Amino acid sequence: MGFGGFTGSVAATPHPLGAIRLHPQSSVWRDGMTSTQLHVAQGGPPRRLFVLGLSGARPADLKVLAAGPLPADLAWRWPGAYAVVSEVAHETVIFTDPAAAQPVYIAPFGSGWAWSSSSRLLAGLNQAPVDTRRLVTAVFTPLLPALVGGRSFFDGVQQLPPGARIRLAPGTPPEITNLWLPRPDFGPELAGRLRGELEKAVGLGLGDSPFSTDLSGGLDSSSVTLLAAQQTPDNVRVPAVTVHPEGDESGADLRFARLVADSMPARIEHHLLPTKREHLPYTGITDVPAADEPAPSTMACAGLLRQLEWMAEQFDTRLHLTGDGGDSVCSQPPVHMADLARHRQFRAAFDQAAGWARLRHLPLSNILRQAVAAARISRADALTALAEQISQGSSLATGTVHWFAPIRLPAWAGTEALPLVRGEVERVAAAPDPLGGLDAGVRTVIDEVREVARTAQADAALAEDVGIQLRNPFLDASVVNTVLSVPLRSRPPVYAYKPQLVRAMGDLLPPPLAGRTTKGSFNADFYTGRRENLEALLGLADGFLAALGLVQPRALRRVLKQAAMGMPVPMGILDRTLAVEAWLLSLDREPEPRWVVAQEGEGRG
Repeated sequence: MGFGGFTGSVAATPHPLGAIRLHPQSSVWRDGMTSTQLHVAQGGPPRRLFVLGLSGARPADLKVLAAGPLPADLAWRWPGAYAVVSEVAHETVIFTDPAAAQPVYIAPFGSGWAWSSSSRLLAGLNQAPVDTRRLVTAVFTPLLPALVGGRSFFDGVQQLPPGARIRLAPGTPPEITNLWLPRPDFGPELAGRLRGELEKAVGLGLGDSPFSTDLSGGLDSSSVTLLAAQQTPDNVRVPAVTVHPEGDESGADLRFARLVADSMPARIEHHLLPTKREHLPYTGITDVPAADEPAPSTMACAGLLRQLEWMAEQFDTRLHLTGDGGDSVCSQPPVHMADLARHRQFRAAFDQAAGWARLRHLPLSNILRQAVAAARISRADALTALAEQISQGSSLATGTVHWFAPIRLPAWAGTEALPLVRGEVERVAAAPDPLGGLDAGVRTVIDEVREVARTAQADAALAEDVGIQLRNPFLDASVVNTVLSVPLRSRPPVYAYKPQLVRAMGDLLPPPLAGRTTKGSFNADFYTGRRENLEALLGLADGFLAALGLVQPRALRRVLKQAAMGMPVPMGILDRTLAVEAWLLSLDREPEPRWVVAQEGEGRG
């Protein structure tokens, strides 16, 4: 799965084995299931314009755009997740998706640059090793996506900034112009705008091939399923899949999923898929395929693979829609209370602090103090304080209202971990923020959305091995832009559960589901999975991370045993440790991607 190309004075540029060229005079290639649109301008400067990825762009749109100036909103004006590439002579200009759902990477090649949607492919082109600094942030700071800072998991391979225009030319560094900045939209009510953009995102590509949807019973997957059912022809029923523990159909998630299916019986065909013992979490995690980075689904890969294979067999599914990303896009971070205080909206800040204190059973006075303290510092100040905390070995004040959570390395952190984490925090703290000036709540959501959207590509690679394209409509840039353009006073309170989405979907959601205030939990399956797979997990302690000095094997084995017994341990960091180790094993197991030089006459694909 991927696309890419070159810029520079290389006479014959290569392409990955199995890829096809998109134009005889162009180095741009694609492989796998990537949806690609192409228009070649006639007259004027000889420009080739590529829309790479799934988008709602029409040929007529591209014809007009290819012949004139390219607008700033090119990468988010249509539904979908895509990048736009313009070629003129030896100059390549790339417009990147603001949400990072379609990331683009670059690496030096010859006198110019190679670019691609896959960092692993570019690493194979230059035989680039894994970047140890990126590994350490992936393991030990999974809740601080700000520390990624444009790094890929491979040395010398850089992720282009999302929401930007990047000019690539021979012999010069990339010329980057940030284009996207969510600005307050005081137009029609958000609910109507969100509904419209989500409808377009869900409807994209539905008529092209057989499809299915996740129906977990939560607000996000239910919304996607209902919007898909509403947009299909009268004679088509949407296959909606609910995964549940084998022998247990009494859970709240399944009850809500049935309510959704029963609300549109002529349009939704509900299917239950029980979780069997051999598909428990932590089963076979070392079998994950090599991807650009550790997949979010690594711990549950056996169950996900089984679901994908089952859907491909049962419904001939080629496209599967999920509600992934809805939590990040539709939730309000606690630091929003600091924004209210900074803008002197003291009554609103007090009301939201009171609601948050009741929800979390916390002292109201503490929440108010944290909000005022966070309102007094900038993002750069917060990063600098985080770096000082690590340098001094001290602890920042605990709490829930902050720009960044304190960094606490776990007991199994190796001797090399602390200096590497400190170096990455200092690097990001010293770099200018391309989105400077945004409220803390908005800036925090952007970091989180981009992390979720980018990492979802690793899950998409797993699905493509089964012949299925994964789509996450909540992560379309048009949806993200709509939500983040809400003015300060109109943003939902931090203690409410996705009220914007509930209002947007009010006419379709069954009332009990619209009133839901929590998510379902699969903790019992994860506890069981850890116990069942303990021996295999213990075997990962003496692996690549240990050899790099990032983990202490004995301490890691001790914590794994504690986790298998149900004792409280930092599960988020523990799971990331295992996922990164499993990913490193997959890179070692699978051969590097092969590149070949185009033959004479090749390229019309």
